[in-house]
Amino acid sequence: MAKSSVGVQFNQSWFNRIMKGSGVRALVDQRAKAVQASAQASAPVDTGAYRRGIVVQSHDTQYRHVARVVGTDPKTMIIESKTGNLARSLKGGRR
Repeated sequence: MAKSSVGVQFNQSWFNRIMKGSGVRALVDQRAKAVQASAQASAPVDTGAYRRGIVVQSHDTQYRHVARVVGTDPKTMIIESKTGNLARSLKGGRR
C-alpha cells in the first residue's frame, strides 16, 4: 500500500475557543443538571441533607469548561459506597 503524503495541522487555539464557547458551556451545564436531578430523585432520604448536598460545580480549566456533580454532605462517601447513587445517575446521564 502506498504511503500517504497528507498531513494534518491541528489548530489548538481554535479548539480552545470552541471548548470554552457558550454552546459547549450550555451543553455541559445542561448534562450536569440532568445528572444532578437524577441523583436527587433517586437519593435515599433520612434528613434530606444528602439530597440537598448534591450540587453542580462548574468552572473553566485552561482548555475547556467543565462541570462536576458532587455531594457536599459529610455522609456522601458512606451513602455512595452503600448505594452507588451518584455513579448510577452519571451512567444514566449519558446520551
